[in-house]
Amino acid sequence: MPTALSRPATAPLIGVAFMLGAMALLPFLDVFAKFLGQQGVPVLQIVWARLFVGAIIALPFALPHQGVKGLIPDRPGYHSFRAGFLILATFCFFLSLKYLPIADALAIFFVQPLVVTVLSALVLKEAVPRNRWAAVAVGFVGTLIIIRPGFVALNPGSLLALAAGSFLAIYFVMTRHISGRAPAMVTTFQTNMIGAAALSLAMPLVWHTPSLEQWLMFAGLGVIATFGHYLIVRAYDYSEASLLAPLAYTEMVVATAVGWYFFGDFPDALTFLGVAVLIACALYITLTERNRATPDAIEQP
Repeated sequence: MPTALSRPATAPLIGVAFMLGAMALLPFLDVFAKFLGQQGVPVLQIVWARLFVGAIIALPFALPHQGVKGLIPDRPGYHSFRAGFLILATFCFFLSLKYLPIADALAIFFVQPLVVTVLSALVLKEAVPRNRWAAVAVGFVGTLIIIRPGFVALNPGSLLALAAGSFLAIYFVMTRHISGRAPAMVTTFQTNMIGAAALSLAMPLVWHTPSLEQWLMFAGLGVIATFGHYLIVRAYDYSEASLLAPLAYTEMVVATAVGWYFFGDFPDALTFLGVAVLIACALYITLTERNRATPDAIEQP
């Protein structure tokens, strides 16, 4: 696993690849969550299923690294606090879908790359080049082009989506802060385990007995969330948080496609323009990092 002193010159590009993979996978999480919500499953139970099934899936991949002892977080308080922000982000976003169309909620949710970039500079003390600030701004404009009606009027769904994006930004920055301390799948298991254990206490109050189809969708939630966030953790092992932040906008590309396929939300001309802006933003960041990865940036001894 790369450390701050041993990252190869191509490390930023590896991080970009992991992040793009995660963004291509995670929109399917919203598809399952939307289907479950439409069938009357409580939002809190959907969040619990995402974490509980995720912990089960991550366990066999995490065990070979350090055994049972290694599954216990070295900083339980920090990991619990971090898992709490992931729970809050997931709950607020899923709940916002009761008030907003999924695309509108996702547009507001994408305030998180802006928050990540700001926190990276203020909290992690990362130097944020002007081109990354520009990429975040351009990506946000692209998102606004896609979901222009979402910012016309403020409603509870807008506030919930805004809170979800802010909470997830804090989660990402906290993830960056502990990157390299443990294998990515171990960190993923710990987050799921802590979150599932906390939410299990509330399950008797909201439990909805799932059908077989809903259990299968619960499994889908766990698989997508686990491997999606595993890819994110791996991305943060290689790249700075402020570099990865603009790439989160590429999730809208896949989200637009699955929204059309599953729910019949066919994009109009302006939406395609916004998607083109997002793709251009991601390509710009990737090409910029490739130019920076010169032979002078070889590993330090």
